Amino acid sequence: MPAQDLPLDCAISASYVNASFADSYWVKVDPLPDSALAAYILMVKQAPSWVNGLMSLRNQIVKHLGLKDLGALASLDEQKNVVEYRVGDRLGIFSIVSLTRNELVLSDVDKHLRVQLSVQRVDQAHQQGVSVTTVVHNHNLLGKVYMFFVAPVHKLIVPATLAKLGK
Repeated sequence: MPAQDLPLDCAISASYVNASFADSYWVKVDPLPDSALAAYILMVKQAPSWVNGLMSLRNQIVKHLGLKDLGALASLDEQKNVVEYRVGDRLGIFSIVSLTRNELVLSDVDKHLRVQLSVQRVDQAHQQGVSVTTVVHNHNLLGKVYMFFVAPVHKLIVPATLAKLGK
């Protein structure tokens, strides 16, 4: 799945300026989930098993650098209904920053970098699908080194995870 141009209608588009890393992917999804949040939850639940394996490896390595253990991508509260999520809630490895029917913005901040993720539910006559946009701002040299290793893997994880959503 090739990357798409960074969407200008994305809630995190202002963050593209001075970003250390930014990319965006889109997949056709039919039937389209009721909300961007529902799409994200479905996406992480269906993530390939190797993605959570890589997250586990990441957590084991970064604890020696004093970084947060983020847990697994799909570490979700199975008892919580989609409509119960609110801004500020933890959703897997991210926290919810904003939430509308058609866009979910997630973020995680650590001493080395800030990650923002926008999940957009696209429901237009000519296209129906889900777009995931990631923006990273490094805070220091550790963030640069971290992204040197993570960026190539990220470019595999997001398309693979989105592809499962599109099937």
